Amino acid sequence: METSWTEVTDEAELTALLGVPAPAAVAKERDRLVARDVEWLEASGFCVLATAGADGSCDASPKGDPVGTLVHVLDDRTIAVAERPGNRRADGYRNILVNPHVGLLFLIPGRGDTLRVNGRARLVRDAPFFDAMVVKGHRPVLAVVVEVEQVFHHCAKAFLRSGLWDPETWAPEDHVPRRAVLAHELERPETSVAELDAYYGPAYGERLYT
Repeated sequence: METSWTEVTDEAELTALLGVPAPAAVAKERDRLVARDVEWLEASGFCVLATAGADGSCDASPKGDPVGTLVHVLDDRTIAVAERPGNRRADGYRNILVNPHVGLLFLIPGRGDTLRVNGRARLVRDAPFFDAMVVKGHRPVLAVVVEVEQVFHHCAKAFLRSGLWDPETWAPEDHVPRRAVLAHELERPETSVAELDAYYGPAYGERLYT
C-alpha cells in the first residue's frame, strides 16, 4: 500500500498544496498574555501539554484541575501548571529536562475556539506561589513553569467538524468498551473486569488529589 502514497517532503510543496495563511492569521500571535488571555486561562480547567525529547520523540499529556485553579499566572510572560498525583510516568517532564520547548492547548467546555500557548518550560519543585495552587488540601510537589513565547486564540473549525460538544454525538461505550474492559484486555489481564470496575468506580474520583 505504501508504494502508492504521494508524500509531501518539503515546505515549498506543502505551501503549494495548502496555500499561505491569511495576514490576520499570522498577525494574531503575541509574545505575551493580554487581559483576555488571562480571562481564558481562569475559565479553563483542562489543557494538553505537548513536549518532545532530545531524540524528537513526542508526548501529549492532559492536565486538569477545577476551573480557576489549573493555571497560575505569574506575569504576562509566565504561567505555571501544577503536577497532580497520577501514574508517575512523567514522560512529558522527562522531555522538558532535555528539551524545554512546549506547546499547550487550553480548552473551555462548550467552546470551539481554544487558546494556544508555546514557550520554554522548566520544572520547579517549590516556590512561594505553590501556596496559591493548593486544591482540596493538596499542595503540588512540582509545577511546570512556562515562559510564554507565542500565544493566540485558535478558531473552532476542528470542534465544529468533530461535533465534540454536541451531546448527540456522545455515545462513549457504543464503539469502545468502558475503561475497566480496556484495562483488563490491554494493561492488567491478571485483574478481573469486576475488580477494575470497582477501581474505576465512584471511589476513583475521590482519590484525585491523594
